[in-house]
Amino acid sequence: MAVGDLIGAAVGVILLVIVAYLLVGSVISTALVVSNAQKSATLLEENQLKTDFTIVQTGLEQDSQYSTIDINCTITNTGNEVISDFTHMDIIVYDTGTNDFQLYTYSSALGAPGTWTIVDKGSDVIHSSELDPGNTYRILVRTTGTSPAWFQITTGNGVYASASLS
Repeated sequence: MAVGDLIGAAVGVILLVIVAYLLVGSVISTALVVSNAQKSATLLEENQLKTDFTIVQTGLEQDSQYSTIDINCTITNTGNEVISDFTHMDIIVYDTGTNDFQLYTYSSALGAPGTWTIVDKGSDVIHSSELDPGNTYRILVRTTGTSPAWFQITTGNGVYASASLS
């Protein structure tokens, strides 16, 4: 009988050690996941704080191909972060004719109405597809309306600039 109690106690202790090992392991892995998430969030916030740009010039031009009005503007990177993720940049345009806001997405080539593209990247030859700090790009927004009055450019990390059109 004493041997049975001894074996039962040994199995119980082994099970306790295994459970403790699993518990500690899961706590450590959870702590690592939370720590990495906090690091990522901090880096994104830091990246956002360093990003800034301004809309320097704006103009409207008649698009005879589509019978709409295009927005032509120049943006300057005034921050310390390179702006390069144009596929995640959006432009929102308010049109007084439709009294509605319209979202425009990036197109690498001059596309149909409802898109925007970069038409002049300036003289930067080192990073030709990145808007470096201090550099300017000229962009064209192919609107779907005939009377755009206001627009906003928003980067992939949430930084934005807006301008009224007159």
